Amino acid sequence: MTATLIVLIIICYFAILMLIARLTSRHNKENSFFDGDKSSPWFLVSFGMIGSGISAVSLVSIPGNVGNDNLYYFQFILGTIAGYLFIAMVLVPVYYKLNVVSLYSYLNIRFGTITYKTGSVFFLVSQSFGAALRLLLSIKILQFAFFDQFNIPYYFTIIIVLVLIWLYTNKSGIKTIVWTDALQSLFLITVIFISIIAIQQALHLNIAELFTAIRNHPDFKVFDWKLNSGSNFFKQFISGLLITIALVGLDQSMMQKTLTIHNVKSARKNVFTFSFFIAAAQTLFLGLGILLYLFMEKQGISWTRSNGQFINTDGVYPYLNLHYFGTVGSIAFFVGVVASTFASIDSCITALTTAFSYDFLNIQHVHSEKKIRLKNRVLIAVNIVMFIIVMAFWNSQGAIITTIFKIAGYTYGPLLGLYLTGLFSKISIHEKWVPLACVSAAFLTWLLNIYFIHQYQFDFGFMNILVNALLTIIFLICIKKKKNVN
Repeated sequence: MTATLIVLIIICYFAILMLIARLTSRHNKENSFFDGDKSSPWFLVSFGMIGSGISAVSLVSIPGNVGNDNLYYFQFILGTIAGYLFIAMVLVPVYYKLNVVSLYSYLNIRFGTITYKTGSVFFLVSQSFGAALRLLLSIKILQFAFFDQFNIPYYFTIIIVLVLIWLYTNKSGIKTIVWTDALQSLFLITVIFISIIAIQQALHLNIAELFTAIRNHPDFKVFDWKLNSGSNFFKQFISGLLITIALVGLDQSMMQKTLTIHNVKSARKNVFTFSFFIAAAQTLFLGLGILLYLFMEKQGISWTRSNGQFINTDGVYPYLNLHYFGTVGSIAFFVGVVASTFASIDSCITALTTAFSYDFLNIQHVHSEKKIRLKNRVLIAVNIVMFIIVMAFWNSQGAIITTIFKIAGYTYGPLLGLYLTGLFSKISIHEKWVPLACVSAAFLTWLLNIYFIHQYQFDFGFMNILVNALLTIIFLICIKKKKNVN
């Protein structure tokens, strides 16, 4: 791809986003940036959430990691479906009943201010690192695939991406994102089908032969029953369940879109529909992963290994797109990376802005002009934090999706423990100890993980989040208030 073609694609793509932003901001109200005026169509929200839920991380990490972990990620997908059921049936009704904008205001109602602030801080830290790591992978792909050949420094690419996102989200926030993400989800799914068709044609297989080739491939292993394995079925399923509840149901960036829907019934429809969309898309990614490695085998393409494992599996999909799938494949991949980057990061930045503004600045009690000024300052600060974290992690190695879920186990675990305690018990707690309880639970989880791996070769895998949440619940029970006895 030439520099001229890349620039033209970016200009056209961004022009579409700006047009949507302008159309959606024509009748803005005071709170449009935060709640979308509670008028978003539920089906549009559910489809748009594909882009937010997948991101460039899933686009390259899920297919690439098939070479090392087979199709074991499907066990995780099954768990996510159960997680979405919990979100739709338990969490969504609670949020609508309390009419929350920031999810963490629930903790204020249930426990008090200190717990509320603690939960919000854990979200802000979790989301900042999670969003930055997703942005990191996206920028690495764009640099490797396109911008390095034009000697464009990676820090400049980071700045450009953040500025473009700021331009189309600054005025209407979540109200605009609901529509832009739906468009970007369409682009993302289209890219996957183009890649599958390109491999099918290169291997000269019809549809039936393609499915047969996938089924007969050595990597077509779906279930892992080895107890000590990090990809054991029960570990993956339970992790999928809990991580979905935490990273979607307790995540401002994901649920903020759902809360822009007018009523709880439609919001539930949105969650159910989205669960089908995201599970189908991720399963499609796994099938693409087998096809990528099958393609490399047939073409005699070698990939670096160490101790029997493929190295830099995140680079497999970008490399094949750029060198073997032709101009159409390269263009589609470029659009897919841009779409997944914008769709996932714009939601995160808006959510971080919303959470901090509501939870720490009490922006809901500020008059309109000052509210806009405060929101703008927070939005700029969030972008600066994103830039700093990406720069700090630029030289990191390995599959980013694994890193994100491991970090989530430590940071979202206490948040999950707080909500489960609030929802399924009636205890009151001594709030001053809540921050210590949450930090201690995360730290003890880390120590236990190291101990079990060293002593028993037992890897918690993504189960860190369960251990962390259980420890949080135990610590909360330890600091509960005693009932007065008359």
